[in-house]
Amino acid sequence: MTSACSPLTDEEWPSEIADLRDGFAGALNVYRTMGHHPDLLRAWAPLRQHIVKESALGPVRSEVVILRAAYRMGSTYEWQHHVSRARSLGMPDARIMSLRGSPSGEDGLIARAVDALFDLHHLPKSLEAELAQAIGRPAVFDLMATVGFYSLLGFILMSYDTPLDEAIAQEMMTNPIQENEAGSSDH
Repeated sequence: MTSACSPLTDEEWPSEIADLRDGFAGALNVYRTMGHHPDLLRAWAPLRQHIVKESALGPVRSEVVILRAAYRMGSTYEWQHHVSRARSLGMPDARIMSLRGSPSGEDGLIARAVDALFDLHHLPKSLEAELAQAIGRPAVFDLMATVGFYSLLGFILMSYDTPLDEAIAQEMMTNPIQENEAGSSDH
């Protein structure tokens, strides 16, 4: 089955967002798919900068949020991309895999928050207070924004059957995630 919105090639890339092609937007199939709506992709760029590069969560906590959200959504593309990113940050496979279950410690607190957003569409007061105490209120806002951001990407990815980027597909083939790797998930 062919997607109605396959990732755009360089030749198909819209001229009105030509400046984005050589940056983040041209690097990944998800943004090459989003390129079918140039105005959305242009508007997306500043929020992406904050969520991906400037979040109060920091890089490791962000990956915990994204991995849990990808798992909850069933977005294979996001899961595999963020397994790769988490590994590059030094997260062991055991910790990554724990995010598909019931992790302990701070990862468990973050997973409960992501689950609440998916299941309840808000953070209960007691959970929000616990999070704010543990990670700070700006990080709580960024946690909610990250779940929303990656949920929208998941909607796009799964609606248009966006293919996994070749480098990530190759990594997952040559270095599949090790479900039984020794390591702590108590972060």
